[in-house]
Amino acid sequence: MSIPFHGVINVYKEAGYTSSDVVAKLRGILHMRKIGHTGTLDPDAEGVLPVCLGNGTKLVSYLTDHDKVYKARCRLGLETDTQDTSGKVLNELSQEEILQHLPGKEEDVQKACASFVGKIEQIPPMYSAVKVGGKKLYELARAGKTVERAAREVTIHEIAVEEVSLPTFTMTVHCSRGTYIRTLCHDIGESLHTHGVMEKLLRTRVGEFTLENAHTLSEIEERAKAGTVEDWIVPVDAFFADAERIDVEEELLRLLLNGNPLPASIAGEKQGDRFRMYAKGGRFVAVYKKTDEGMLAAEQMFLS
Repeated sequence: MSIPFHGVINVYKEAGYTSSDVVAKLRGILHMRKIGHTGTLDPDAEGVLPVCLGNGTKLVSYLTDHDKVYKARCRLGLETDTQDTSGKVLNELSQEEILQHLPGKEEDVQKACASFVGKIEQIPPMYSAVKVGGKKLYELARAGKTVERAAREVTIHEIAVEEVSLPTFTMTVHCSRGTYIRTLCHDIGESLHTHGVMEKLLRTRVGEFTLENAHTLSEIEERAKAGTVEDWIVPVDAFFADAERIDVEEELLRLLLNGNPLPASIAGEKQGDRFRMYAKGGRFVAVYKKTDEGMLAAEQMFLS
């Protein structure tokens, strides 16, 4: 019987896989069912995909709030129903027509991208996992339906344009959760009166997870067979390193393991309002927070 892993592994999602495909393959590689990803990447996109394992699946809500960084190639002069090059072409301009709208070329692209930095509103694309009326938009789109979607506020912290070679340009985008880079490419193109689609996408960072410490499924499989894959799994308690540690005494263990409130006095002189709680043998159990009633209450339990 295999031992379940608990924590987060940084997967390099390769093109051709959906995020759900990655989860399914990891279940087979690690021989465990309790696995979940922290945010969908388009099938054609590549890059960082943190995947939660075992008790680490309770971290999903924490990790999905993290900022992300993408490197994208945008193609101007093209409009598709998916806002990337995989979709049905709706409009296409010639190179000559594109240049008519961009007399300043690189400068025009730089200015257009800069205008999207800050808080902006995006309308989710029809080919997305957003639900409207209980149905995922991509399911409606595949059925030939288009529905009204409410705009959502996202934050673009920075856009660095790195290369302009019309009709394409590449940019690195640092953004908040919920940002659709396909839609950003589309909207930048529209602002230039030329249309725009995403041609290539690489996610380079999600929170503290980067390309440098991401691993392909085949690499993870090799490590799993060698029995060393745990070296690549970030343990659950590492995500709360800023909270001080409390090792709970034997007489209070039953309360801790049941998620009951504990007296704040057990924190002693420890600083902060949030604490990592450990049971006998150094087993991480939960994150607790101080209450106004002079107690410590469970914020999140991480028991098997």
